[in-house]
Amino acid sequence: MTDETPANAPVKPGDLLAGKYRVDRVLGQGGMGVVVAATHTHLGQRVALKFLLPDLAARQDIVARFDREARAAVRIQSEHVARVLDTGVLESGAPYMVMEFLEGQDLQQLVRARGRLEPAEAAGYILQACECLAEAHVAGIVHRDIKPANLFLTRRADGSPLVKVLDFGISKANLLSGEGPASAPLTQTAAMMGSPKYMSPEQLKSSRDVDARTDIWALGVVLHELLTGEAAFLASTMAELCMAILSHPPPPLRSRRPDAPAGIEAAILRCLEKEPARRYPSVAEFAVDLAEFAPHERVSAERVLRVLQSNGQATQVALPPPAAAGAQGATATAARTATTASSVSAAHAPPAPQAQLAQTAPSTQHPGTSPQFNQGISHQGISHQGISHPHAQAPGPPMVSYPPPPMHGVPHHGPTPHGSPPQGPGMHPGGSYGPSYAPPLQPGYGQQLTHPPAPPPYPQGPVAYGQPPPHGRSGTLHPSTIALIVLVSLLVLGIGSCSMCVCLGAAAGG
Repeated sequence: MTDETPANAPVKPGDLLAGKYRVDRVLGQGGMGVVVAATHTHLGQRVALKFLLPDLAARQDIVARFDREARAAVRIQSEHVARVLDTGVLESGAPYMVMEFLEGQDLQQLVRARGRLEPAEAAGYILQACECLAEAHVAGIVHRDIKPANLFLTRRADGSPLVKVLDFGISKANLLSGEGPASAPLTQTAAMMGSPKYMSPEQLKSSRDVDARTDIWALGVVLHELLTGEAAFLASTMAELCMAILSHPPPPLRSRRPDAPAGIEAAILRCLEKEPARRYPSVAEFAVDLAEFAPHERVSAERVLRVLQSNGQATQVALPPPAAAGAQGATATAARTATTASSVSAAHAPPAPQAQLAQTAPSTQHPGTSPQFNQGISHQGISHQGISHPHAQAPGPPMVSYPPPPMHGVPHHGPTPHGSPPQGPGMHPGGSYGPSYAPPLQPGYGQQLTHPPAPPPYPQGPVAYGQPPPHGRSGTLHPSTIALIVLVSLLVLGIGSCSMCVCLGAAAGG
């Protein structure tokens, strides 16, 4: 990018074109034209304007080539082509093209700034370029000038990288609208079309007699340069460069980049086959081979396949499932499943036998305290009887509680009686977790505690909550209670009041 206006530029900053485009600054200049940043005065939209240099605007073949670039670009709907918004002619007769404004840098600038790229990144950029070329090839358009400087790296709205293919100016188009003869002057054999370092052997011989496989050759050369930082074929003169491309075998990628994957090296060598018939027949096969090394851009390979197959091409090509990603996903899924199963098994494991619990469950009652005091004690991060604790409010797995053992060989299906103190081996009156139940345990929070054994059958009489059990044998009645029952029965049967008083006195004395 430069802020200096070339002396032979057809416009300068501040100029208003077509009554709506105000020129802001110069973005760059090439051998044929200049590109400036401009603003649509009514919409406030930033655009890029491309012009032919004045000395070339008088050549009909160059003007036709300029027009072809705009026509080819609008026929490709991919997001990976720089969109052409409008075309026009200045009062001087020089044509111009209005394009979307792009912020970023081309891949040539990227490699110069950073050096060689990582295989996954480089393969991802080439896959995005393949998307654009798939649509172009289906439309009968061969770019013929694929090179790092024509692959522009910008960003999507979400920040992800986006490669745009630029400059279809020397593309060979089989225009289906009957405009083929008009393009004949642009495909003269003597014309040097493209950048020699990226041209295929057949393009060096004749730019007219090329097809989509010349773009595949160029993609292989570009990928080699992205991974090594230097061109595939090196020479000091144009004659030596042409001789190397036409007759010398391409250098293996790993001779310059030993850590490169063998699969990428094989893909590049196939792109650089001298005979077009030995290369990939379409960008679909090339994209399928590259997808393994750029899983984050696998969607690009899928789109390339769909574009070509919807037009009857590459119908025998299929993208294999992502084996590595699938295996990693399966391993992670299996690990999560095993962890979950282990947690569920531990949470729902049946209680240990009563005798074993009686032997292993330690007494947690604090010495010198009453059962009522122990009911509110918080143990290892678990709070009971309304005593708060920081961990008590934290979310966690469902609570697990243990039912009492069967009563006299009969399974107990009802809830644990609440309000009766537990009795039995290994238990303390009132219990250290409350008078009538073993508290639920929250797995994962605090230390795992061993539950005391569940209580045996309880007496049916009304016993105060948290009080020690009554003395004497459980299940018998006091003699005074029996006497009271007898007197009530006699009263109901109608016995006289005199005898009733005597009996009541006897009962009271007994």
